[in-house]
Amino acid sequence: MKTFWLCFFPLFVAVDAIGILPIFMSLTQDLDAKGVRRSIIQSVVTAMAVALAFLFLGTALLNYLGIQVADFMVAGGVLIFAIALSDMLRTSPANTSLLDKDTFGAVPLGVPLIAGPAVLTTSLLLINAYGALSSAIALVVNILFAGLMFSLAPYIHRFLGKAGSRTISKIANLLLAAIAVMMIRKGITELILSLR
Repeated sequence: MKTFWLCFFPLFVAVDAIGILPIFMSLTQDLDAKGVRRSIIQSVVTAMAVALAFLFLGTALLNYLGIQVADFMVAGGVLIFAIALSDMLRTSPANTSLLDKDTFGAVPLGVPLIAGPAVLTTSLLLINAYGALSSAIALVVNILFAGLMFSLAPYIHRFLGKAGSRTISKIANLLLAAIAVMMIRKGITELILSLR
């Protein structure tokens, strides 16, 4: 039980379900209840599949392909920045978005927002320190918690009202862009350090 909690808290910080909730609300604000449910299921299933696969196969796969975690950071950051920028520049609902409303639960919500570089890196460290079982259970519980937070979004939206939700949406886009820049910066820093 102790090893579970030692795995749970670092992954809780890495997943940051509460932090990405405003981003989820921003991305799903134009969807009906069915679309929101579909996005939640997609995000949880995708994040869980990717995170668990990476937990057990990540080290071997990265070594085989010659890919570093820093590469994930840069690629994920570029993707997230493009999404944030397109949403910030959108002036009306009719404008074309970079997001496919049928699949954005998988990308970018599932990966890289829930199961992003921080989660993948943390899970690799935890499996080496505390074993596969505790790490896997803690990972699953944290991803399910993110899904629970997403399912509470309509109630939070109702509480905030339309103006409050729009304000949070714009703040979330700025936050999303900042997260993207941070991921790119950290990725480039890691790549530069690895060359020395």
